[in-house]
Amino acid sequence: MNILSGLYGRIVEYSRSRYERHPERRRRLRAPVISVGNLTVGGSGKTPVVAAVARLVKDAGRHPAILSRGYARRVASDGVVVVSDGARVVASTAASGDEPQMLARALPGVPVLVCPDRHLAGTMAEQRFAADVCVLDDGFQHWQLHRDVDLLLVSPEDLDGELLPFGRLREPLSAARGADAVLVPGTAEEAAQVARRLGHDTAFHVAAHYERPLLIQPYGQPFIEPARTGCRQCAVTVAAIARPRRFFDAAVAEGWHVRREISYRDHHWFTAADVARITTLAAEVDAGVILTTEKDAVRLEHLVGGATPWAYLPMRVSIEPADAFRSWLLSRLGVV
Repeated sequence: MNILSGLYGRIVEYSRSRYERHPERRRRLRAPVISVGNLTVGGSGKTPVVAAVARLVKDAGRHPAILSRGYARRVASDGVVVVSDGARVVASTAASGDEPQMLARALPGVPVLVCPDRHLAGTMAEQRFAADVCVLDDGFQHWQLHRDVDLLLVSPEDLDGELLPFGRLREPLSAARGADAVLVPGTAEEAAQVARRLGHDTAFHVAAHYERPLLIQPYGQPFIEPARTGCRQCAVTVAAIARPRRFFDAAVAEGWHVRREISYRDHHWFTAADVARITTLAAEVDAGVILTTEKDAVRLEHLVGGATPWAYLPMRVSIEPADAFRSWLLSRLGVV
């Protein structure tokens, strides 16, 4: 292990153990807290899992709220930003960040709040929106707040990762022992393998699927490919996420004939010039649509237009076995 990575690992192990040895240092909310987190920097699929957990809790008759730190916002704020009040989206993408905005639009009836201080956001969620369950987006390293359930996403490829600053791991693999359950993107067999490697008893696997494309403008309307003489289901794909290859491969698997793949760094704020270049390229290769991710769509909404439609592929996940996960999670919350 690199010396700097080893030093980093010791620092984060000390930080975690400090709160584990002194749980009284963690602040508590009145409502139960579910954390969805990971061990790596970016690209683990936390946000769709947060949405799935919030839906499950809501369907069980509870009133969840989602708490996010609002990473990569363009408009910074130390206070609480209400992204959705449960009835409507009330903050811009610049003020909320792309992932909270995506959650707010995908989850009607679920308040979404952004603040670096998750306790402050949770207190507002309880008092203003009567939240009786709080779901932390990217909460595994937010040691300052007590959690009732810690869900940790670990991909098979994470097992061979290196610690920061030379790798993508934010904590050593041993930190997984602090989770209540490990969630593994992939098959049941992969989940069992990851659990054995981590020495963890409770593991579920996360299955993802993409739904039919929706337009970015007007946002969320179904995309219907127009009759044309050119290439049917031909697309240019665009992604500004941590692992764009996953999206590009998914578009091909969904039957799209991808003429070009364009990637940007994660959370890239698109410009009018970016959109113009991509639109010109799409016309040159006779693409009938420009496809992107749901996360990118909220950053593109006010930029796109013109002859070539822009659309996004909504991704939904299920945590399997679904009945077993539902029973396990609700029992941890004390819901019969």
